[in-house]
Amino acid sequence: MIQTAVKNSITDSCLTLKGVSWSQFESLEAAFNSFDGIKFAYLDGILEIMTVSPEHEESKSTIGLLVEAYMREKGIRFYVKGGPTLGSEELGARKEPDESYNLQTKKAIPDLALEVIFTSGGIDKLQLYKRLGIPEVWFWEDGVLSIYYLREEYEKVERSELLPELDVALLVKYVTYFDQYDAVTEFIQALKEG
Repeated sequence: MIQTAVKNSITDSCLTLKGVSWSQFESLEAAFNSFDGIKFAYLDGILEIMTVSPEHEESKSTIGLLVEAYMREKGIRFYVKGGPTLGSEELGARKEPDESYNLQTKKAIPDLALEVIFTSGGIDKLQLYKRLGIPEVWFWEDGVLSIYYLREEYEKVERSELLPELDVALLVKYVTYFDQYDAVTEFIQALKEG
């Protein structure tokens, strides 16, 4: 069964395929290897093929710049992992987060993964990230930042467990700011004043 989801005025689109074997998934992924702006997610036979728009990439970059500015200002050692392909056939799951970080030390699995959502498909992203063992996942969708922390299951939390002093409302204000450069500059200034 094929499902597609396209959000109006944004060029992100998502094709969802069900009943896809791991080898079929790998073949499709390899066939698109030379194309930019295409991401794959796989969980238990469900495959999402997503195109990402410039708006998606700008939102991802803005959030990343703000998070990195926050950690630098607060003296939190971090390592940007970017969007590495995580998962394996044994886990029955594979995904590239939009952005990810390790805190304090480098690790194979990110401590924090960030997802910018303009359109969604048929995969439960929290279930996928749970399978990968990522402690905290942030979803940015329609101007709202939702934070989930993994205990036995992911729990939606009001504040980051990894960055507990982060003022989420302040971060969101600058994610939606009119200019990326000014957003980061003014966010840093607000952190110094606060």
